Amino acid sequence: MSALSSSDLIGVVGAGAMGAGIAQVAAAAGHPVLIHDTRPLAADKAIETIRANLAKQVEKGRMTAAAYEAAASSMKAVTDLSSFKASALVIEAVVEDLDVKKRLFSDLESIVANDAILATNTSSISVTAIGSALKHAGRLVGMHFFNPAPVMQLVEVVSGVATEMAIAERIYDTARAWGKKPVHTRSTPGFIVNRVARPFYAEGLRLLQEGVADCATIDALMREAGGFRMGPFELMDMIGHDVNYAVTRSVFDGYYGDPRFSPSLLQLERVQAGFLGRKSGRGFYDYGANAVPPRARTEAPVALSIAPAIWSGTVLGAALAGRLHARGLTSIERRGAEDGVVAAIGETTIYLSDGRTATARAAATGNPNVVVVDLVFDPATATRIAAAPAEQCSDAAWRDAVGLLQASGLSVSRLRDSPGLAVMRTVAMLANEACDAVHQQVCSPADVDLAMRAGVAYPAGPLEWADRLGASTVLAILDNLAKHYGEPRYRASPRLRQSSQSGKGLHEPA
Repeated sequence: MSALSSSDLIGVVGAGAMGAGIAQVAAAAGHPVLIHDTRPLAADKAIETIRANLAKQVEKGRMTAAAYEAAASSMKAVTDLSSFKASALVIEAVVEDLDVKKRLFSDLESIVANDAILATNTSSISVTAIGSALKHAGRLVGMHFFNPAPVMQLVEVVSGVATEMAIAERIYDTARAWGKKPVHTRSTPGFIVNRVARPFYAEGLRLLQEGVADCATIDALMREAGGFRMGPFELMDMIGHDVNYAVTRSVFDGYYGDPRFSPSLLQLERVQAGFLGRKSGRGFYDYGANAVPPRARTEAPVALSIAPAIWSGTVLGAALAGRLHARGLTSIERRGAEDGVVAAIGETTIYLSDGRTATARAAATGNPNVVVVDLVFDPATATRIAAAPAEQCSDAAWRDAVGLLQASGLSVSRLRDSPGLAVMRTVAMLANEACDAVHQQVCSPADVDLAMRAGVAYPAGPLEWADRLGASTVLAILDNLAKHYGEPRYRASPRLRQSSQSGKGLHEPA
């Protein structure tokens, strides 16, 4: 089924930030648009804002004057739902309350034509539950935009139990015609993004709770080593802890208390204290006028003492060798890979994290001078790396490792010895959750990766990243985390385990 025609009338219920953004997208795509809100003049004010936003696009050369005039004149505020009678599509963007949405769609169903499509922009409520109020629930679909809707490319097309596939496909095609990147998902708790993203926050919160590192250091590592646009604490502060905690709680409750989605007491404390983030002036960080932003923990400079041995058969080892060479420094090349060894210098052996602590690896090898380093997204260009020494490691051995990493141009953040460190455990958990979403038929492998890139700007899709690391590597990290903590939180997805056994990539059919 093809996209809606640009001549088709689009109705938007709700003139808040999301409703206005959706209306702007539809108007910019050439549709006539009606906007309704129960608050007096809210729809008129939304249209004024939309016109101002579109005018800025003209100033920046992103929109022609003719296109602006067409879009600016295509919108109309209406005071009664009966005005939506001729709409081909009505999109709801009102308060996240099931009863409110059910009443609204029941009213709309009695007004619009039988072939009109009804869409909800809900981010957390079951589309199936909303559709239970309709006589013909097959025409209700989720059309979940991300804020701000004119800027964010992702649209989750959410099918409830009763949603007709032809309707979902038409909304998918329409979103694509509007310049968006749509993905299909079943109506399960969190859909794709709000489910798969939970570990990004949860692992950071656990690291903080265990004293592995402070907020500023974890955030810096996720940005400068992991390639993420923001770290978990600055992102939660921006979203608002009341909102982020509520989403976590919703997914946790929706999956009947699955430990994988357990909320954090640290975040609950911020909500209870009213430390909601930027909007309240304080969250994990202080946003007061005189507040001094905290800096990431960084090791003091250490001179490189002797030429290191580098295992160039590893991705990180090859990058370290190249970075040292580019700085005029020499290293002894060791080809191949030996149980995750990246480099050796003096009495120190440096391993890439496999989900075991440095202390556990030192005990297993009989060498006390073990340092474990964290995952980096692009070893050739990363500016920071996390490292942790075993409890048995000598100070001199730790300094040798720091000197080597710094000589390659990396700032070094020392973490308390912890399984998986920061980036590695987070990426493994993101990949695992993406695997489980595919395993449970929530979405396709391609759609989960697209959703996380387009919806939350991850540097790579979780499955794409897992394929780069290798399913067996990700599985080993999770199994080691599970062994260390003894919790079902780190249980591996059956799909990940099967991919490890078969050798197939995670994008290939099982």
